[in-house]
Amino acid sequence: MGADAKNPPPSVGEGACGAGGRGAARRLRLAAVDQPSPEASLPSPAPLRGPPSPAEGGGKRVGALVALIVVIALLLPALALWRTADTLPPLDLTAASLRSTVVLDRRGQLLRPFATADGRWRLPVTASEVDPRFIAMLKAYEDRRFDTHPGIDPAASSRAAWQWLAHRRIVSGGSTLSMQVARLVEPRAERSLAAKLRQMIRAVELERTFGKAGVLDLYLALAPYGGPVEGLRAASLAYFGREPARLSFAESALLVALPQAPEARRPDRFAAHARRARDRVLDIALERGVLTAEEARTAKAEPVPSLRKPFPMLAAHAAEQAVAADPAARVQRLTLDARLQASLETLAAERAAALGPALSAAILVIDNRSGHVLAHVGSAGYLDAARAGAVDATNAIRSPGSALKPFIYALAFENGLAHPETLLDDRPARFAASYAPENFDQGYRGTVTARVALQQSLNLPAVDLLETVGAARFVARLRGAGATILLPRDTAPGLPVALGGLGITLTDLARLHAGLARAGSVPNLVRRLDGPPSPAEPERTVTDPVSAWYVADILRGAPPPENAPSGRLAYKTGTSYGYRDAWAVGFDARVTIAVWVGRPDGASVPGLVGRIAAAPMLFDAFSRFGGEPEPLPRPREALVAATIALPPPLRHIRRDAPKTLAATLGVPLKIAYPPDGARVDLGLGAGEKIRLALKALGGQPPLTWMVDGLPVAESLRRQSDWSPEGAGFARISVMDAAGASDSVVVRLE
Repeated sequence: MGADAKNPPPSVGEGACGAGGRGAARRLRLAAVDQPSPEASLPSPAPLRGPPSPAEGGGKRVGALVALIVVIALLLPALALWRTADTLPPLDLTAASLRSTVVLDRRGQLLRPFATADGRWRLPVTASEVDPRFIAMLKAYEDRRFDTHPGIDPAASSRAAWQWLAHRRIVSGGSTLSMQVARLVEPRAERSLAAKLRQMIRAVELERTFGKAGVLDLYLALAPYGGPVEGLRAASLAYFGREPARLSFAESALLVALPQAPEARRPDRFAAHARRARDRVLDIALERGVLTAEEARTAKAEPVPSLRKPFPMLAAHAAEQAVAADPAARVQRLTLDARLQASLETLAAERAAALGPALSAAILVIDNRSGHVLAHVGSAGYLDAARAGAVDATNAIRSPGSALKPFIYALAFENGLAHPETLLDDRPARFAASYAPENFDQGYRGTVTARVALQQSLNLPAVDLLETVGAARFVARLRGAGATILLPRDTAPGLPVALGGLGITLTDLARLHAGLARAGSVPNLVRRLDGPPSPAEPERTVTDPVSAWYVADILRGAPPPENAPSGRLAYKTGTSYGYRDAWAVGFDARVTIAVWVGRPDGASVPGLVGRIAAAPMLFDAFSRFGGEPEPLPRPREALVAATIALPPPLRHIRRDAPKTLAATLGVPLKIAYPPDGARVDLGLGAGEKIRLALKALGGQPPLTWMVDGLPVAESLRRQSDWSPEGAGFARISVMDAAGASDSVVVRLE
């Protein structure tokens, strides 16, 4: 063979992979261009390939090795995950489920949170209660593929592993939000491959158990924000003083950044670090389209908070009582109105401070229709030790002064002994041989109507009426209405109870006056909107509807304090003996408000008078409640008449008249028919109208018969009759010329 046969020129295909192949191929292409041949238009045959060169075989071996390494790199973590998962115990969420107890108002607004048993503030919250801008920024910064990955982000994990191999240090983390939740649920101090594998397994498990929404809620509840503050809601309240439902971009960015280094970035300690971290979150949010350049620039201009704010502490006493009653409930919803509560707490603190040192104040607001407690201010400041703020004065037994006089009049009206226009004597007098009360101003008005006597809170007429109705009967009526009445050393009730010679709480005083607003029916107070229902309590009454309206109508005309509107609010004041307690209680058809002012230790405060210290607070509290006062509807049976138009026994109560419910001359007055508690069939159900016979024994004619407080007959004889308008219960009373009376309650059918 010739030289050409032994060493043929390399083909194009061979030159591409042989030594100098690139140059040879280029020369061949140039020769083809310079010297076209007739065969150029014909398809050229495929070049013949010889045996693989050593270089080509080596490249294939390297590729196969790399592929094997990749497969092993993928299989080993999978195998490690499988082996680790096989050894893990069941996921324990007991510690993660622990939340702070929160007390909410009637609309769900936070009144007061309580720290957990280990001192952490971890308030319940869900993503639906968080500003959507925060959620978008959190995902953009922490986990862009949160909504699509199964708990582990393969792309982020691979990137983090490659950067670690290349730089021999952690450049970026591969943790997803789910993995961060896994670390918070099972906190471990070590940072190792085994710990990371455990987090990955738990992340997948959490996603399968709770779904994306549940995992996100766990993160929002558990993320650390420095010190004892955990969870987004606690952090938002601690750093911004408000709920996380509405956050600015700057606030959202700071709250996204803090959990990465909660202690190093605490704005109340390291404001510069906190600002840099916040701005970094804003930059990434801008880069990923969460906000615009203008929004990012504006957000960076906002200052970071330099102090942690105190957590809300509205209705501190009511919250403590609710938690003590049901310590297992983590969310407790009360009937209180947070707006009204905050306003009245401010009012109590300001007025107590203006009145003098060591004085406190308490306010209770009751919804008359439902019995809901709308505000419960137990002191002038829960944390004010100088005023014993921790003492809940709404439940303290104190002397009411004249605040219970309305119920003496109500009892006299109910029993037919008096009417608002009955004339009473306001003159110096001595009762029970030794008791000689005086009016507050030490003056006397002479003869006045019951209306004027109660409006001016005169002492002599009140004691005179109490002697007539009986002190023991009066106290029994208050206790029967559900009030706790404390008498000095458990002595028998005496006439001094008319002027405050007993003990009662502000809560019970408010309930009794709410009974006047409810036609005599005393409400059972409702303090919680959730929890187990309270056991049903029987309805209690403090008086009948007509008497309740009489008293309310009188009190609505009481002279108001200075600069307050008149004729709009039924109210009564009280000042205890020795100027220890000042009271004011007012009501309309909607609401009852009771106010107390005094020293929690019971010390005397010269000049502490209900009309001066408590009444202005009462009227201010009503204005803060809002709306126009609603007068009580007048019962159909109410007798509206001047003194001269009243039945003779109701026109005047003389001090020399018998002071018992029956006359002392001759036979005591008593209703012989119908008997008390009787059921009388008058055929009312069949449409018949049979008159009811009325018979009395004893007494001094003429006799006046009344049904439910309304006069129906007057006779010189002891017999009369009456035609009822319908079936039902009726209170039938009779009064003689000496003022003696008797009453029965019957059911007409």
